[in-house]
Amino acid sequence: RLNCSHRRGGDFERVYPLIRKAAQELGRKVECLGDLQGPKFRVGELAADPIELKNGDILEFGICKDDNDNIREGRITMKPTIEQKALIAASKPGIDLLLEDGIMKVNVVEKLSDTELKVKVVRGGKLKARKGVNVPDVEIDCAALTAKDIEDAEFLLQLDPPIEYICVSFVQKGQDLQELIDIMDRLKIPAERRPKICPKIEKPQALTNIDGIIAKSQALMVARGDLGVELELERVPFAQKLLIRKAKDAGLFVINATQMVESMIENPVPTRAEVSDLQNAIWDGADAVMLSGEAASGKFPCEAVMAEASAALEAESVKDLLQPRLGVDYFCDEGNKPREMDDSKRRTKVVASLGPASWSEEMIPKMIAAGTDIFRLNCSHRRGGDFERVYPLIRKAAQELGRKVECLGDLQGPKFRVGELAADPIELKNGDILEFGICKDDNDNIREGRITMKPTIEQKALIAASKPGIDLLLEDGIMKVNVVEKLSDTELKVKVVRGGKLKARKGVNVPDVEIDCAALTAKDIEDAEFLLQLDPPIEYICVSFVQKGQDLQELIDIMDRLKIPAERRPKICPKIEKPQALTNIDGIIAKSQALMVARGDLGVELELERVPFAQKLLIRKAKDAGLFVINATQMVESMIENPVPTRAEVSDLQNAIWDGADAVMLSGEAASGKFPCEAVMAEASAALEAESVKDLLQPRLGVDYFCDEGNKPREMDDSKRRTKVVASLGPASWSEEMIPKMIAAGTDIFRLNCSHR
Repeated sequence: RLNCSHRRGGDFERVYPLIRKAAQELGRKVECLGDLQGPKFRVGELAADPIELKNGDILEFGICKDDNDNIREGRITMKPTIEQKALIAASKPGIDLLLEDGIMKVNVVEKLSDTELKVKVVRGGKLKARKGVNVPDVEIDCAALTAKDIEDAEFLLQLDPPIEYICVSFVQKGQDLQELIDIMDRLKIPAERRPKICPKIEKPQALTNIDGIIAKSQALMVARGDLGVELELERVPFAQKLLIRKAKDAGLFVINATQMVESMIENPVPTRAEVSDLQNAIWDGADAVMLSGEAASGKFPCEAVMAEASAALEAESVKDLLQPRLGVDYFCDEGNKPREMDDSKRRTKVVASLGPASWSEEMIPKMIAAGTDIFRLNCSHRRGGDFERVYPLIRKAAQELGRKVECLGDLQGPKFRVGELAADPIELKNGDILEFGICKDDNDNIREGRITMKPTIEQKALIAASKPGIDLLLEDGIMKVNVVEKLSDTELKVKVVRGGKLKARKGVNVPDVEIDCAALTAKDIEDAEFLLQLDPPIEYICVSFVQKGQDLQELIDIMDRLKIPAERRPKICPKIEKPQALTNIDGIIAKSQALMVARGDLGVELELERVPFAQKLLIRKAKDAGLFVINATQMVESMIENPVPTRAEVSDLQNAIWDGADAVMLSGEAASGKFPCEAVMAEASAALEAESVKDLLQPRLGVDYFCDEGNKPREMDDSKRRTKVVASLGPASWSEEMIPKMIAAGTDIFRLNCSHR
């Protein structure tokens, strides 16, 4: 993807031949997509400092009268471009203007002229210069292509060899695409050299006018960035399904775009939510998934390509086992239905993990008011009397607010970790042969050539169960060693398959082994006894790392020993985080009243790419058995640092609800994040909107599914992949050195973003 928003300084002229040359040398078919910027709507410059917009304030909002008419207290202005004049002219009383991606909102209370409005601040904030303006409820009467777009289109159309796709931004109706066709006609571009026209759907009006748009298109992009602002985040996943299905039914090539693996701008692996969102788009019919900032300016552009490619390949490998979400009687304008705002209708529960960010006497009532239905007490962090202090606070706050709020105690389960270091962290190099065993004494610490674990009951059982051929995953799978020889029940010889720098106390996962040890550790038994004697009784207890039904009997035995009467017994909720649990799911469900799809360790043991399909199987199986199902881990992970979720996170959450989940959980987002209340509200509002359209969707799984299908081997042959990876070019990826690496990683289409031309 060549983003014409950034077309400048000859970068495109330099990059385009590099792409063609590298593709030819690597023997790969690689295409290019030119992305026209489209009309931009922004507030103008500031007269002084940023201004504070306060809820209820009445302001002027208009076109600059002269060069000195800048933003100041009581007045917001926009530069007098053709497009911005058209925006103000089209505005009328009652419509909303969204500022800075919807962070602020003003409502038009009076139209003074075609260049001046009077507005009321609905959602305030600090307004800075040149921030974007969106107007969801208005079809703006201006040309789809600006003067810059026309110049960029002429450049793209004369490239040799011909560019394969041109995107038109902010398309509202079919006529908007005619402008690009007219340029091709004027330049006398022959049919065989004409690129596929690809409208970007980012305005609500496009859903209403989709038939006219499709009639002039050969491709279509679901551009979730501005669409999420104009339509609101919560309404995008359903609209996305409608648009993909409509375009596929018309034979178009469909690209799903924006915040697909956004976390990879900073991190080398995607989140669980991102992989789930991407795979759901492919199961809905998308032909391509796009990288924006992840490839153009992120720290890990090649890794982002590989992550999308491997997730896409795995999604395709199970696509034939899934059914379409939409029936034959869908229509795209359903995506414009008003957002559901009545939270009293919400049935999906929000589970919030308590921690330093949320468990104070001040915060607990706020968390309940925000929409928390179940508080999770994570026994991994039970210490210093925190639970004894917090539990009565929850019950008191719920009673005072007149809300039914439940509690869930989460037992830690057996932990597997490497031991201490003898000196500095050790470098594990691919191919190295090492010892891996239980510490022989207190001085037997990790050093060059030897990795050790403390002699706990569980860790002895792990080594005893290991055999040649199995993999041990270190630090959430970042490193991997393979057992080449079993020396004894406490000693292994291993080969490094995926290296890295090993530090002390990092986790160990063993996906291919059912470990013969008690499900509950001594700590778990003590924590369970504490939870079972709380008054009023706790509603749920989670058992971690469940592998088989017998693991849950240990908790039942404690209840029997303590003579807990039936009416005071919590619902037993196994956490599914081992592949063995999928095989033994019937026995697990037989002893359960709830079930948690715990995607953290499950993503390590099963591999990230296989989790979304396993999740669907588990939710359906548990629902068919009448259990209460919680979907957990990295649901809105970005909200640890940010006040709003990403498009991928909202999509993942809503797909879980459409699959049948009864509850969605917050982990670090609520326990230690910067925005715990906002995270609760985000999950609650996304869940409410998902429920409002659930009756319009069909189940993904037929009647003949079985859970162990989730354990099928991961598809590794990338030559089978049909879904294209679109990578936006920018400073991180458009050098002569990087372009071949991006192609080798799996890029199929490069985007030239004309915003940067």
